[in-house]
Amino acid sequence: MSKTLRIVLLTLASAGLLAGLGGAAAIYFGVYDISATGQHTAPVHRVLDVALKRAITIRAAGIEAPPLDDPGRVQRGLALYQQHCVQCHGAPGVAPQPFALGLNPAPAALAQTPRTWPAPEMFWVIRNGIKMTGMPAWRYRLEDEQIWDVVAFMGTLPELSPADYRKQARAARSVPAADPPAERPADLRAGRDAMHQYLCATCHAIPGVVGAQYDVGPSLAGMANRPLIAGTLPNTPETMAAWLRDPGRHAPGTAMPDLDVSEQDARDMAAFLGTLDKE
Repeated sequence: MSKTLRIVLLTLASAGLLAGLGGAAAIYFGVYDISATGQHTAPVHRVLDVALKRAITIRAAGIEAPPLDDPGRVQRGLALYQQHCVQCHGAPGVAPQPFALGLNPAPAALAQTPRTWPAPEMFWVIRNGIKMTGMPAWRYRLEDEQIWDVVAFMGTLPELSPADYRKQARAARSVPAADPPAERPADLRAGRDAMHQYLCATCHAIPGVVGAQYDVGPSLAGMANRPLIAGTLPNTPETMAAWLRDPGRHAPGTAMPDLDVSEQDARDMAAFLGTLDKE
């Protein structure tokens, strides 16, 4: 190795070490303001925005949008938008609810979103959510067809006046029930993800699921080896799924709340819990 190359490598290594130490010091001393009242600096906002758009574009590749111009689909999407979206994003002539005004980053105004975001990318965002933005993953509350209904309605927003929105909103008060999805075999990975999405890790320590440092409920490590659920139910996949869907019915007075877990998600979660055989 030549002397020049050695100097270059040592310089790069030193620069990397100093950068790492500087970053560690910034984290330890709380240099960066993480409060929701302090906006990101312009460079940080730009980097996050580019990273977000690239991540969505790559993950939405291959998603094919169904026909979205059916008036019935648009009306169903409007009803769902009123029920789930307007509270944070507002609508033509309609402000978001007060709690949305304190979010940082602020929820996007969606009036022009369809002009810059393709339908598959909007579908992906609604279905999967975005970390650390307040945008939830609606896949646990809406079927895919319902999400496409919302995308179809959003496609009309750029041309929708406040008066037109109010008129259409009055005609779309009820949300038609979605057709139940076809039953599929339990999926371990989907079950692990559902344990996070249904906030299980905010109360329980769960191997493989990142959660709070302080546990409210018992650890679920070794759950597969326990003979009983909540001290009363035999620990089988079927009874575990039933417990997850309606804990109060099986153990009146339990602190475990009813989280409105879907039947498929409950089967997936039960299958995942059945793999936790180590304490």
